[in-house]
Amino acid sequence: MAYLTEHFPGTGGMIKESAEDFIVEEIPAYDPCGEGDHLYLRIEKQGMSTFAMIQRIATALKVKEKEIGYAGLKDSKAVTRQTISLPPVDESRLDQLDLEGITILSAKRHTNKLRLGHLRGNRFSIKIHDVEENAEQKALDILHILEHTGVPNLFGPQRYGVFGTNHLVGRAILQGDFKQAMDLIIGDPAAISNERWQTAAAAYHSGDIEQALQAFPGRFRDERRLLHSLLKGHSHQQAVLGLPRKLLRLFLSAYQSHFFDRQVAMRLDSLDILWPGDIAYIHAKGACFRVEDPETEQPRVERLEISPTGLLPGHKAMSAQGQTGILEQSLLEKEQIAADRFTALPGLKLSGERRPLRIPLHQASCQQIDDTTLLVNFALPSGSFATSVLREITKSSDR
Repeated sequence: MAYLTEHFPGTGGMIKESAEDFIVEEIPAYDPCGEGDHLYLRIEKQGMSTFAMIQRIATALKVKEKEIGYAGLKDSKAVTRQTISLPPVDESRLDQLDLEGITILSAKRHTNKLRLGHLRGNRFSIKIHDVEENAEQKALDILHILEHTGVPNLFGPQRYGVFGTNHLVGRAILQGDFKQAMDLIIGDPAAISNERWQTAAAAYHSGDIEQALQAFPGRFRDERRLLHSLLKGHSHQQAVLGLPRKLLRLFLSAYQSHFFDRQVAMRLDSLDILWPGDIAYIHAKGACFRVEDPETEQPRVERLEISPTGLLPGHKAMSAQGQTGILEQSLLEKEQIAADRFTALPGLKLSGERRPLRIPLHQASCQQIDDTTLLVNFALPSGSFATSVLREITKSSDR
C-alpha cells in the first residue's frame, strides 16, 4: 500500500526490538471520583496481554474474571499502562499482590464498572532503531503533515494473523466456502517453517486426515479440533462452525478490517476531502451523519473536526450514497458475499459500522537519542493503531 506522505523520505529502522521500546499509556475518558463499590487500578504491565493480566489478578484476589472491567486491550510485547476496575474488594488485599510483570500505580474508587471503550485514546512513546541519516528532521516533516492532514486509519497487517490469511478465512466463511476456510486455517505447507506443522498440513492437503492429526502438536488445539470433526464424519461447515466463537469472530473481524483498509487505500489521496454521498464522522462526539452538501461541510474537514468514513460491512451499517456508495457497493460485489450472509450464521451476525478513514494526531514529537535511535511520541484516539503512524515515518515494510 502507498503512503500518505509518499513524497517525504522515511527514516527507515526497526521497531519493537524489546518491550521497553514500545510504551503505551491509556488516556482515560474520566477519572474515578473516589467513592463507590468499584476499585479502579492504574496498572503497568509488561510481557503479557490484557486478558493474561486480568486472569492473574482475578486468581490472586479470588474474584471472577468477568467481574473485572477494562477500557481497552493492550499489546503483550510492550510496556503498557492501563486502568482496570475490580468488584467490591478490600483495598488492603492489594498489598499482598506480588505478580511478576504487573505493578499497581494507583487505586481509587468509582461508582461504575469500567467498560470497553471508556477511554479517549492512547499515548505512545516508541523507539525506532537503525534509522538513517537525518532521521529526526525526516520524522518531524512527516509528523507535521500528519498533524494537519490526519493519519490513515488503517487496521494494518497485525489483524491478519501470522500468515496474513485471517481475513481470507473470514471471507470464505461469509461466502459459505467452509472447505476453503479450513484449508486456510490448517495452513499452506510451503509457508510453514515448523517441521511438525508442515508435515501435518501436507498430510491434510493430500487427504490423509489421520496422519495429519497424528503429526499436529498438541498445542494446535483448533487445528486438531477441525481434523477430529472430519474423522467423525462431519462436514467442513460443521467442523469450522464448531470452532470457538471467539476465534470465528476474530476471522470475521479480520475480514471487515481488510475490507475497510482497501477503502483507505483507494481514497488515500482524498482522505481530507468529502465526496458526494459520504457519511461523515464527528471526532468530538464519535457520531456519524449523512453529508448533504460536501462544499458546506468541507471547512470542518480541513479543521479535522469531521472526516469521511469507510464501511465495515454488516447488516446494520449505514450505506453511503452517490460516488462513495458506488465505490462501496462495487467492492461488496467483487467480494461475492450476498447481503443475507451477514445474518446467516447463528451467533455470528455482523452488524457492521462506519469508521473514519483518517484520525487526528496529537502531541507529536520526536528526539534523536543517538546516531541510530529515534524516540517518537504521539497520541491517537481509541480504536486506532500506532502502526499507521510508524509506517509513514519509517517507510519500511508493514509490520
